[in-house]
Amino acid sequence: MSIHSLLQNSWLGDFFHLIYPDTCAACGQQLQIKEDTICLFCELELPYTDYHLQPENPLAKQFWGRLQLVQVAAMCQFIKGGRVQKLIHHLKYDGWTDVGVRMGQLYGQTLKQTPAFQSIEAIIPVPLHPDKLKKRGYNQSDCFAEGLAQSMEIPWYADALQRTTFTKTQTKKSNFDRWKNVENVFIAHRPELLEKKHVLLVDDVITTGSTIEACGNALLAVEGCKVSVASIATAVGH
Repeated sequence: MSIHSLLQNSWLGDFFHLIYPDTCAACGQQLQIKEDTICLFCELELPYTDYHLQPENPLAKQFWGRLQLVQVAAMCQFIKGGRVQKLIHHLKYDGWTDVGVRMGQLYGQTLKQTPAFQSIEAIIPVPLHPDKLKKRGYNQSDCFAEGLAQSMEIPWYADALQRTTFTKTQTKKSNFDRWKNVENVFIAHRPELLEKKHVLLVDDVITTGSTIEACGNALLAVEGCKVSVASIATAVGH
């Protein structure tokens, strides 16, 4: 949990922010009253995809023939050097867990109004291995799931999926090597929560889709489980 999150909505936070004002996680400018984590200007200027309105969007097509999914969407395009990259960096490496929650809240408001996503009954974040979770202190995908759950008013289950094997980073791996790196490393840890439900599998960023594919296969092994996918960002289609 970041200091920013801990100090929010407390008298100590009010005093602290008089000396060290909150800044926008995307642009670094001081936040104004009622702005939360991301300033209104950056919220309006984020590179939204509208993939939730496009059943055959580029990200969905990436999974055709690989994984049977109901819907696939990403909130934003990942553009190198852009606002979204800064937000993801703060979330993953700087401990700004509130970035993930806020992005989830914003996207959850959108998905709640989208007919294709209104049948979802639970939100499942892509899990970290326990060793990595202990080292980082939090799962960035779980932060996104929490924000989505708040806006969509449905439960999220941080432990419904479990990563059983510690894998090396996916960065700089080929598509095939990415798949081999995560093949068979996920299991449905609490299948009773997932049986005969439409669940939303979420991650922070989707690139090749290898991790989502491995998690999706574990979820689809549960009786009657249907899976849709959403992420904060994707580079697919850009």
